[in-house]
Formats: sequence, structure tokens, C-alpha cells
Amino acid sequence: MNPPVALTVAGTDSGGAAGTAADLATFAALGVHGACVITAVTAQDTTGVSDIHAIPFATIEAQLHAVFDDLPVAAVKTGMLGSAETVELVARLCADRPLVVDPVLVATSGAVLGGEDVRRAYLDHLLPVATVVTPNLDEARALAGRDGSPEELAEELAGLKPAVIVTGGDPAATGECTDWLAEPGKSAIPLRHPAVLTSNDHGTGCTYSSALAARLAHGAPLREGAEQAAAYVTRQLATSRQWTLGRGRGPVAHLFTDQPSPTSTKETA
Repeated sequence: MNPPVALTVAGTDSGGAAGTAADLATFAALGVHGACVITAVTAQDTTGVSDIHAIPFATIEAQLHAVFDDLPVAAVKTGMLGSAETVELVARLCADRPLVVDPVLVATSGAVLGGEDVRRAYLDHLLPVATVVTPNLDEARALAGRDGSPEELAEELAGLKPAVIVTGGDPAATGECTDWLAEPGKSAIPLRHPAVLTSNDHGTGCTYSSALAARLAHGAPLREGAEQAAAYVTRQLATSRQWTLGRGRGPVAHLFTDQPSPTSTKETA
């Protein structure tokens, strides 16, 4: 039996923690064949993004057609899209299947990955055709153009027709994370899961959204898929918590094993 196919449309991360590296590793861990469309190549490590090379629009479009003309894509996940033109292209070509949008506009390091024109294209074109959008609180505020609580912003953005999951919470204060799920016309509901206190969390947003896309590709209902995606990220953070990789915020683990992972040190890495 063939596995379901999921497609990531995103940029690369040369450190292997985020972007298409995280997406494809997550797809594989969750039993999905991963295809990819590269929108940008970044020079990136655990301390931040130092350079971005945008892929020409015609090449992005050709990649999309190559995948869709050959593979039965069951779900699409987007990450860094980079330009308003690419956002509109993805909205046009990917609207007819489950579509998970991770609205990557600003990197954790502060690097701007999409300007006002990209934000507007998300609001006008991509969110209205998405199945679900998965911003963290900062991204939700950027999309809405205002401050607000996670549940308020989830409900506001759901007014554009997609379901919205604002991820995050205050794990240091509560010992758990709370994601807020709002579906169009409904009040936001909390989805709680255990917190993992670690600085080795680079790539968690990509990993969560690609895990959700993988579960949707398997046919899971949205809420069930969201809960399973959160459980996967929690488990992977528990693994990476023991690592000492990189000089900054270390990578979230994408290893899928029941065995304890060997702990490296910066001296031996």
C-alpha cells in the first residue's frame, strides 16, 4: 500500500532544524512520503539567519507543477513563502486539498522573512483558502495588525474562513502549553499539552505544522490531528532537551526512536 503524500512549500535551513529539513523529517517520522518545493535558500544556524537567496518565481511554479502532475498530494504545508507573488501562486494551486499554513513572516532571531505586501497577500489570498493556519502569538499579532490574547486573535483570523490554531502559552508559569483552536463562526477552545522547558527548540513551529499536515494526509479530523501534532512535538522536545548542538537555540529533535538518544557535547560535536 502506498503511503499518503504531503508537500512542503518552504525555504531551507542549512542547520537542519527548520524549514524543509524539519518538514521532510517529520513527514517521514509520521508515515508520510514528503515532496518539497523550495522557495528560498537560507544561510542559517542556531543563532539566526545570515543570508537569504530567493528562488525565481518561475522555478517555484515549475516545482509545484512537477509535484502535482506526478504525485497524489493529500495535504500541503507552507512555510516561508517570501513574496506576495508566491503567496498568491500557492493560494491558486493548492486550494483544492487540505492546506496547512505556517505564516512565516519573522524569524525568532528577528530576521524579516516577509514584508507588508506578503502579510496582505496572506490575508487576501492564502488564509481564505487554507484549511488551518498555525501562527504563534507573535505571528498572529503580525497578521491581525494588533495586540490581543491568543483566543481573541484566533477568532478574529478565523473570520477569514480558515480554522486557526494560535500555538504557545506560558509554560514557565503554568507548566503546560495552551494552543487556541478557532473554527469559522465558533468560539476558540483551548488545546492543552505538557510543556518541555528547553532552549533546544529551533524548528518547533515548522515541526508542529508539518506534523499536523501529516495527520491530515492520513485523514485525521482537525482537532485530533492538532492534538497528535502537539504530542509529537512534545516528545521530540523531550529528546532534544538533552542535546548540546549549536551555539544558540539548539534544534528540536526529529529522530523517531524509543531508545534514549546519546548525549553529545560541544567538545565532541
